[in-house]
Amino acid sequence: MFTGIVETIGVVSELNHQAEDGGTNLTISNASEILSDCHLGDSISVNGTCLTVTWFDKSSFKVGVAPETLRRTNLGSLKQNSKVNLERAVSATTRMGGHFVQGHVDTVATILKKEPDGNAITFRFQPRDKTVLRYVVEKGYVTLDGASLTVTKVDDEEAWWEVMLISYTQEKVVTASKTPGDEVNVEVDQIGKYVEKAVEGYFSQGSSGEPAILQKMVERIVDARLSKPQQ
Repeated sequence: MFTGIVETIGVVSELNHQAEDGGTNLTISNASEILSDCHLGDSISVNGTCLTVTWFDKSSFKVGVAPETLRRTNLGSLKQNSKVNLERAVSATTRMGGHFVQGHVDTVATILKKEPDGNAITFRFQPRDKTVLRYVVEKGYVTLDGASLTVTKVDDEEAWWEVMLISYTQEKVVTASKTPGDEVNVEVDQIGKYVEKAVEGYFSQGSSGEPAILQKMVERIVDARLSKPQQ
């Protein structure tokens, strides 16, 4: 579990593609800020993707990236010297400055537009999987490359949303240096998924075949109307 508050920006210093399984081993450097309390097997969010530390020293660490992860994220496009957002998993003393982030990327989104707005920058994104848009709401949270950001505008018909990066955030995340056409990892707010499933369960037919709650409500209203004496 993460907060979406990027702790530091690391640099990909080495990529070793594994021909036998199609995966990749990444070595990420310039990460001393998050390695002082690191242990083998710890989880670190790399561009919003939860990965397991397999080796580390004072300033670098290695992680393995499975083929499925490469397909679902933008990690497959990383090259030597690419910069990545990094965050350690939360601890009991972590301040929840962003929102609950799992590090499970839902899809990638392409930057459609990047426009300055004073000292801020507005980005417009279009997801590869358009179904995630139902979890993206204005003033809600979305995680982009591991950074918890606030949605400023949504267009469901044209399938895009916008976020704004203030000047401080621009210095702390890799997204600020990206340009139209580049991709970012997207994780939508998991609370929306839980709410959706709960509502679907509430209105759907029960496992034993009992009528749906909505149907019961309608039947009660109809019965009440029919039971009233005619005027």
